[in-house]
Amino acid sequence: MQLTITICPEDSGRKIYDILRDRYQMSNLLCKRIRLYGELYLNGFPARMIAEVQEGDAIRIIYDDAEGIIHTKKDTDIKIYYEDDWIIVCEKPGNLVTHPSWQHMDDSLLQRLCDQRLHPIMRLDRETSGLIVIAKNGYAHNTVSKNKMEKEYVGIVYGAFEPAEGTIDLPIGRDENSIMIRIVREDGHPSITHYRTLQVYPDKNLSVVSYKLETGRCHQIRVHSRHLGHPLIGDGLYGPKSQDFPYPDMPHIENEERISRQALHACKLGFYHPITNEWMEFTSEMPEDMRALIDAPQ
Repeated sequence: MQLTITICPEDSGRKIYDILRDRYQMSNLLCKRIRLYGELYLNGFPARMIAEVQEGDAIRIIYDDAEGIIHTKKDTDIKIYYEDDWIIVCEKPGNLVTHPSWQHMDDSLLQRLCDQRLHPIMRLDRETSGLIVIAKNGYAHNTVSKNKMEKEYVGIVYGAFEPAEGTIDLPIGRDENSIMIRIVREDGHPSITHYRTLQVYPDKNLSVVSYKLETGRCHQIRVHSRHLGHPLIGDGLYGPKSQDFPYPDMPHIENEERISRQALHACKLGFYHPITNEWMEFTSEMPEDMRALIDAPQ
C-alpha cells in the first residue's frame, strides 16, 4: 500500500504514531509493521513514528508486507463483488447477522468471510439481504464512513403508496415498552426516507418500491412503511402478523407464508475508495425469495 496524509491544524505538534492511531484508526500492529517493514517519509525525507509534525506537513507511507494482508476464505459461500487490501464489497444473504452477537455467536457474515478481524462500515438487519462494504483495517473504516455514501434498497410492501413517489419525513424513536421496536414519535430522531414505486400488483395487494435513505435510523424503512399502512411483506416485527402491529384482515396476508424474512434487499451501493478516492458503485439483483412473491399465483 501507498498512503499520503496531509497534516490538519488539529494535529499540529503531535507525533506521527499518535495521529495514525487516533485519527486514522490504525492498529498498534499495523503501525509496528510499517515501522519495521515499511517506509515512512515526512515531507519527502525518511522519518520515525515519534517525529512531531506541523500543519501542512505531508506523511507518506509505503508498506507491502504480504503477511499483514487480510484475505477472505477461499471456501466462503458469500458472493464477493470486489476485494483489495483495504475493503470487501459483498452480498449478505437474508437471515444472517452481520457480526457475531450474544444470540448468534457461531455464524455471521464476518465469520463466513474471514478468520481475522474485519470492520463493518455499515450494518444490515439480520433478515435484510444485499450489498455491504467491510473494511480490512481501522483506517479504511474511518475514511469510508466519514465520506459520502449512497444506499438504495428495494422492498415489497402491502398495498400501494399514494403518491407513488415522495419523501417520508417522520421522526423515529424507541417504543417505551420494547427494547427492539421503533415507532414514529414526535420526540424521535429526524428520519428521512425517499421512496419511488417501481411496480404495482393490485390483484396481489403488493408493490415493489425503491428506497433511498437520507438518514440511517434503526429499522427506518420498516417503520416508515408500516406507519403509512404499507408494511414490508414477511416483516415479523412490523407486519400484519406481528405481535405489536397485527392486521389479520390484510388482503392477501397469505404472502407472509411465502417468505421467511422481510422482503427488503440492499440493491445499490456507492462510496469513495479509502485510498484512491475513486467513486465506486455496485448493484445487486433482487433475490429469488423476493421474486417468488411477485411470481406467485394470486
